[in-house]
Amino acid sequence: MSNILIKGARVIDPKSKLDAVRDILIADGKVAKIAKVIRDKKARELKGKGLIATPGLIDLHCHLRDPGRPDEETIETGSQAAVAGGFTSICCMPNTEPPIDNEGIVNYIYKEATRVSLCNVFPIGTITKGRVGKELTEFGELLRAGAKGFSDDGDTVADNNVFRHALEYSKVFDVPILEHPIDRNLAQDGLMNEGLVSTRLGLKGSPAIAEEVIVARDLQLAKFTGARLHLCHISTKGAVDLIRKAKKEGIRVTCETCPQYFYFIDEVLESFDANYKVNPPIRGEEDRQAIIKGLKDGTIDCIATDHAPHCQAEKELEFANAPYGMIGFETAISLVIMELINKQKMAWSDVIEKMTVNPASVIREKAGSISPGSVANITLISPGETWQVAEDKIKSRSKNTPLLGKELMGRVRNVIIKGVIKYSVKS
Repeated sequence: MSNILIKGARVIDPKSKLDAVRDILIADGKVAKIAKVIRDKKARELKGKGLIATPGLIDLHCHLRDPGRPDEETIETGSQAAVAGGFTSICCMPNTEPPIDNEGIVNYIYKEATRVSLCNVFPIGTITKGRVGKELTEFGELLRAGAKGFSDDGDTVADNNVFRHALEYSKVFDVPILEHPIDRNLAQDGLMNEGLVSTRLGLKGSPAIAEEVIVARDLQLAKFTGARLHLCHISTKGAVDLIRKAKKEGIRVTCETCPQYFYFIDEVLESFDANYKVNPPIRGEEDRQAIIKGLKDGTIDCIATDHAPHCQAEKELEFANAPYGMIGFETAISLVIMELINKQKMAWSDVIEKMTVNPASVIREKAGSISPGSVANITLISPGETWQVAEDKIKSRSKNTPLLGKELMGRVRNVIIKGVIKYSVKS
C-alpha cells in the first residue's frame, strides 16, 4: 500500500471544525498527517487545488436489489455507482428477494462486498420475518452477523403492538429502528403527491397526512419505549414540525431526507416521466421549503439517497403501473451543491455533517472524520465542475433518473477508501 499525498485541497471536517486549505498524507490506510505543507517524495500525489476534501460520504438508505434482482442492480454495480457518487459506506435496505431477515443473507452481503472490494456495504435487517409485519426477526442473530439496524423499508410496520415490541427489543441492543413512515390505507397507492397538480393531471394522490400520521405514532411509541427511532425519507412540512417538537421533548429520534425532496416539486410530474414517481412522492413547494428549513436548523439529521434502481422495461410501463423509485448515488452531491450550497441555503460544513458525521452516529460507526490516526476514507469534490448525466456513463445497472441528459454542477473527482484510491473520474 503506497502513501498518498493530497496537495492543497480545502479540507472540511465538521467533527474537528476544520475548514482550511491543507495537505493530507495517507499512510498504511490511515490519515498520517494534516498540515499546510507536507513533502513526501515517495508518496503518490493527488492535486487538490480547487477541490474539497471531505470525510467519505455515508449513505444510510439505498437499495441494491441483491439478492433477487440482478437485472436491476447487484452489490458490485451498486458499489461502483456509490463510489462514483463519493460514498465510501452505504447501508442497503432489506426489501430484497428474499429479504434480509436471517444471518445467512447478511453473511452473503458482506462476502459479496468483500469480493467487490469497493465501498463498505452495511446491511439493514428486517424488523419482521418476511417483511410481512407480524413476527419479529431474531435481532441478536442479525446483529452478530453485522446488521446495522432494522427496517421493513418499502412498508410501514402497521401493527402498533408489533412496532412497540420492535422498539423495545432494539433498545436492548441500542440499535436504531429505521421506519418507512407511510400509512398504506391513507396513501391508497397514490401515484404522486395529493394536491392541485394531481387533481389537474387526473392522477391518484398520496396525501401528506399518510406520512404524518405514522410519524406521529412512531414518535409517541419512541417516547414510551425510550428506544432509538430513525425516520426515513421525510418529505412533508407536517412531519418536519412533528420531529422538531419531538426533539425538543427529548425523544430519541433522528431522521433523513433525500435530494428529490429539496430539489424538485410535484409540478415535474406534468411530464408524466415515471422516473419522477417515487415513494413518498415529490411534494409541493411549501413542503420543499420546510425540508430545507429542517436541514438548516438541525431537525433533519441526514441526507440519504434512497437509491432505488429499476429496469427500463418496468419504468416504461403505463405511469400507474411503473414502480416507485429513482437512482441517486451518482447525482446526490450535485443536487446538494446546486440547491443548498450555491443558493447559499446551507454552509459546506453543515451539509457535509449530514452526509458523514451524522449518518455514522446513527449506525454507531467510527467514521465521518478526517483527522490524524483515522481510517483514510476521503472524498474529493470539484464543486464548480459541470458534467452531463449520460446513460453510458452511469455506473448503476439501472438508468432510471429524470436527470438523464441534464447538465449538473459539482462532481466527485476521487474517492479513497482505507487508504486506497477506489475511484477517479475519467474526463
